[in-house]
Amino acid sequence: VEAIGPDVTQFKPGDEVFGDLSACGFGGFAQYATAPERFLAIKPGNLTFEQAAAVPSAGMTALQALRDTGKIASGMRVLINGASGGVGTFAVQIAKSFDTHVTAVCGSRKLAGVRALGADEVIDYTAEDFTQSDKRYDLILAANGNHPITAYKRCLAPGGAYVMSGGSTKQMFRALLLGPLMSLTGNKRMTSMLAKPNQVDLQCVGKLLSSGKITPLIDRQYPLSQTPDAIRYLEEGHAAGKVVISIE
Repeated sequence: VEAIGPDVTQFKPGDEVFGDLSACGFGGFAQYATAPERFLAIKPGNLTFEQAAAVPSAGMTALQALRDTGKIASGMRVLINGASGGVGTFAVQIAKSFDTHVTAVCGSRKLAGVRALGADEVIDYTAEDFTQSDKRYDLILAANGNHPITAYKRCLAPGGAYVMSGGSTKQMFRALLLGPLMSLTGNKRMTSMLAKPNQVDLQCVGKLLSSGKITPLIDRQYPLSQTPDAIRYLEEGHAAGKVVISIE
């Protein structure tokens, strides 16, 4: 924190903070930015600024998708599709913190990294289509929704829930439009979600970070002057974890 407004009560100059600026004008690709204090929290002391920058958006998306929309509970069998991406890497770790059995789906190059995050089982989507398996899951989080919504429903156990947090525009519309209709028949919930930045959940993620239960996975780090290169790499869709901009 460089300076505070007259109504700020939670922070003081010199505090190290992190947060999600998407609800207050974005502006994170800069040496300085302003934000309401309700979107910030004290940065965990065991993280660098680069690690902390990788957390808020993806970390809160994973938390809210699993806890609030998916109603995760101890003992559940949870599948994370897109487990090696930004949201996916946090989702694997957060799901394990709820004492669940986690199956992670990712590409062959990223199997070892996702397994190191604590996944109980890892599926290489280039070699196996989990939607064709006989295994059933209590909760499926699609951080990359690259299967028809009907295939996801088939993979759910009775009473299970499917949550979509990312994917193509076509897949997101299916989840938004067909999900509620498909949930009317049977006892399986087909839902989608959009994260809502807030200080309480940011602090919750911060506690998980401080305790070592979750750790940011950074694929690449670019200086601010190379932000266009960072975005080009991110848009290729092959990053393992997060891509971070470092302020010179």
